[in-house]
Amino acid sequence: MPGSVPASGEACWPKDVGIISMEVYFPSQYVDQAELEQFDHVDAGKYTIGLGQAKMGFCSDCEDINSLCLTVVQRLMERNCLSYDCIGRLEVGTETIIDKSKSVKTVLMQLFEESGNTDVEGIDTTNACYGGTAALFNAVNWVESSSWDGRYALVVAGDIAVYATGNARPTGGAGAVAMLIGPNAPLAFERGLRGTHMQHAYDFYKPDMASEYPVVDGKLSIQCYLSALDQCYTVFRNKIHAQWQKEGSDRHFTLKDFDFMVFHSPYCKLVQKSLARLMLNDFISNLNMNMEDGTFNGLEAFRDVKLKDTYFDRDVERAFMKASAEFFEQKTRSSLLLSNQNGNMYTPSVYGCLASVFAQYTPQQLAGKRIGVFSYGSGFAATLYSIRVTQDATPDSSLDKLTASLFDLKSRLDSRRKVSPEKFAEIMSLRQKTHHLADYTPQSSADDLFPGTWYLTRVDDKHRRHYARQPLNEDGPLEAGIIHSNTAQEHIPSPAKKMPRIPAVAKGAEAVSVTNGDH
Repeated sequence: MPGSVPASGEACWPKDVGIISMEVYFPSQYVDQAELEQFDHVDAGKYTIGLGQAKMGFCSDCEDINSLCLTVVQRLMERNCLSYDCIGRLEVGTETIIDKSKSVKTVLMQLFEESGNTDVEGIDTTNACYGGTAALFNAVNWVESSSWDGRYALVVAGDIAVYATGNARPTGGAGAVAMLIGPNAPLAFERGLRGTHMQHAYDFYKPDMASEYPVVDGKLSIQCYLSALDQCYTVFRNKIHAQWQKEGSDRHFTLKDFDFMVFHSPYCKLVQKSLARLMLNDFISNLNMNMEDGTFNGLEAFRDVKLKDTYFDRDVERAFMKASAEFFEQKTRSSLLLSNQNGNMYTPSVYGCLASVFAQYTPQQLAGKRIGVFSYGSGFAATLYSIRVTQDATPDSSLDKLTASLFDLKSRLDSRRKVSPEKFAEIMSLRQKTHHLADYTPQSSADDLFPGTWYLTRVDDKHRRHYARQPLNEDGPLEAGIIHSNTAQEHIPSPAKKMPRIPAVAKGAEAVSVTNGDH
């Protein structure tokens, strides 16, 4: 039980608000980056070593942002045996816009129809890759506010990242992450410890509403990302130092104080450079830092460098990547599983990195750890914050259930179907030609999708979208919002409800189409 609202109804501050459960969805097909290098006639290693990418997941024309989010939400609800009436807030973070008015969240409400629950706050949130983090903060703030009614919040981050033919195309990807938010969570947000930086820049943006493709200034985007990291880390360190001073300690926070550090990952090599950047910040922020522990051996020559002059300084970059190599192995490499194998998912990218950590460590290895999270969205908006993992790693604890639910992440990645670069290019061309068409039926087959995946069946002449779901198993397709009895073995009630209503099981359910509605 996550917690409960006092019988008196008096306001309280819920304890340990954070992430209770996570679900990750990615496409069932990928293109190999080494094969893509050959197809694009570029030097071997440009994508695999230069970017640090091994495979890239992508969607055909039978998947869109609505179908991705339908899939990840229903999977989270089914895996956790939750009924839809225990959700009081649902917010979607995405930059994949297929309608300038109707939100993805309203499409997801079709999953709630069987439960009868329409009292669900929240809407879509957009700012490049930062939208998921904004939605997550809104959910946490809701649970900690006087508006909270005792139910869970659900946050969905989803995107389809595609680029025009050229240097940026191998940095694409696709996927969605859903997170269940409530009190007494195994991943609790540390209160007051968010370092945020917001600034205006045209580093990456999507001004052409008729196209999926962004306009990208690659060099400026890297500079914005690294400068935002510098600013956020400075603010975060100042805030935690102030907390420590109140507790009687005057020591300064450094990278060593993070047990894990995860980043928004446009590509894996930038993440490795970013960890080195945090070490650089530690190095130059305290001129009296003790050099005797060996952490900064050989770096004395860089004592007088200025952060703003080092964004593209190769000497500084190489030196601090070498010096931080052990930290990278300890704190960050494990977070890049999904990014390396699936690519940049935009809003869910950093949360795919977080899920990757919990997919590869045991509850005992994770208990009590502090995890730093850096989220960045072009334009630009960024926050560095911290999560504290619960100390309770006992069997059937919330942490045990969370890690168990993500344990299959690698096997799911391994089960995908490899597509040739030629076929990948053909599908990308098809998506480009059919983007935003009305009276359209997808040409790609849905047969190869993962079980339980929602997919687009048609777009009618009024641009209304219709969806169906692949069967979870041999019993046949599921209707939206239905939990089969062979799935729901243990029901988890909402924080404020001891006995929430579970939707009735449909006997012999047939495939149904859900739509993006009339408006």
